[in-house]
Amino acid sequence: MDFLAVSVYYGKSEDAMKTVCGIDLGTQSCKIVLYDFENKCIITQATSMINMIAESGGIREQKAEWYEEALKICFGKIASETKKSIVAIGVSGQQHSLVPLDEKGKAVYNVKLWCDTSTTAECEELTEMAGGEKKLIAKTGLPMRTGYTAPKIQWLKNRKPKAFSKMRHILLPHNYINYLLTGTICAEYGDASGTALFDVRKRTWASSAFDLISPDLESMLPPLVKPDASAGRVSKAAAALYGLPEGVLVSAGGGDNMMSAIGTGTVEDGVLAMSLGTSGTLFGYSDKPVIDPTGSLAAFCSSTGGWLPLLCTMNCTVASEEFRRLFNLEVKAFDEEASKAPVGSEGIIVLPFFNGERTPNLPNGKASINGITATNFKKENLARAALESAIFGMRIGLDRFAELGFKAKEIRLTGGGSKSPIWQRMAANITKLPVRIPAGTEAAAMGAAIQALWCFQSNAGIKPNSITALAKEHVVLDAEPILHDKKEAAAYDKAYADYSSYLEAVSPLYL
Repeated sequence: MDFLAVSVYYGKSEDAMKTVCGIDLGTQSCKIVLYDFENKCIITQATSMINMIAESGGIREQKAEWYEEALKICFGKIASETKKSIVAIGVSGQQHSLVPLDEKGKAVYNVKLWCDTSTTAECEELTEMAGGEKKLIAKTGLPMRTGYTAPKIQWLKNRKPKAFSKMRHILLPHNYINYLLTGTICAEYGDASGTALFDVRKRTWASSAFDLISPDLESMLPPLVKPDASAGRVSKAAAALYGLPEGVLVSAGGGDNMMSAIGTGTVEDGVLAMSLGTSGTLFGYSDKPVIDPTGSLAAFCSSTGGWLPLLCTMNCTVASEEFRRLFNLEVKAFDEEASKAPVGSEGIIVLPFFNGERTPNLPNGKASINGITATNFKKENLARAALESAIFGMRIGLDRFAELGFKAKEIRLTGGGSKSPIWQRMAANITKLPVRIPAGTEAAAMGAAIQALWCFQSNAGIKPNSITALAKEHVVLDAEPILHDKKEAAAYDKAYADYSSYLEAVSPLYL
């Protein structure tokens, strides 16, 4: 089927505008972009906020029906004529979160989120059953951490047995959106690799992992499709509900970090992406698996056919948001306050573990302010230390990348914090790497749109570009990289050493 035939199939003339749609289902919101790939421009965007259930004991959950409603609201904000231009859809979703469905596709319990830390006991239980963390990493490439999906399933089995007994399908958020659009259940390698139920080396489900939970688990896991494959087509029911053209291709999609990798052009060796959002992530493309025996870097697959070693911290923008609320300052005013302080905040160090922490592995961790004296206890120092703590957490990952032989040459900055000039300079000075900023603000949604274009070209019978070539063609970066200042970088080396010392001293309190 050639390109024109596909256009006519969807009811368009040869010269009609053609767009790919990128959906990003995050923790706090659902975002949609429509990208005109022939003229290389985003023509419209829409957003809908999503609530969270937060309870004591680290419980962080959402309801699956909230996702369907958010999707409906977003598509409802886009003109009907504009939606007719869509030729393919790609979906990005928050990683790890468990969407447990019954045989009719209805949720049997709330969606247990990636940031939920109530599964500490289940992590310990599964690790012991497997014979220890080293054996887990040897078999699957990952340890058991509260963020991953496997301990959430065990939690459901242990604490909500009636819901567990009704569960027939185990999905991740992006798989669930694909299901809402197509009626088809499937998964792809990148997002699946973050479940701790997946062999990242062989890119298959790992029976050694799910046998720990239940012998029936294999039947509940979705079939796998390749990154450039289709998850299905928009169903008649979804077309009516969301106002979409029936039969539009839906690509495999992937986790938000995998899609952000595409959307920032992090699709070849040597490039790292740093995402500054509620969570902080540092990840890079690799042609071969990168297995960290310590478990600090997650040995994920990419959604482009390679691998995506990744560091995740749970408290990236969290500290600055908490301090900002305390000081009653807007974002710009908070950054201006922090800019008054010198590099290193005159010795004040914030350990930002407001929500526990994933890396380092401190699910019971607490936030603290360290190094306070009578002379440095100033608002500007506290503000700057809160910002610095986020990038210090990223440097832990950068050091681990280097130790595992990954030679980083550049960082692509994304996420909500990436537009902050002070954070941009901190990222360059703390990592001592050139920092580039993608021009768009929605890297995950854009990455999903580019993956959808990849799938569309393959399905249309056009000789497809590689995903690397497509990313280079459609990802626009700011013209000049931000380079580090040698004097400030040296000062940050000392501040980071202090951060590491406080972290080492305080960590035993939370084990």
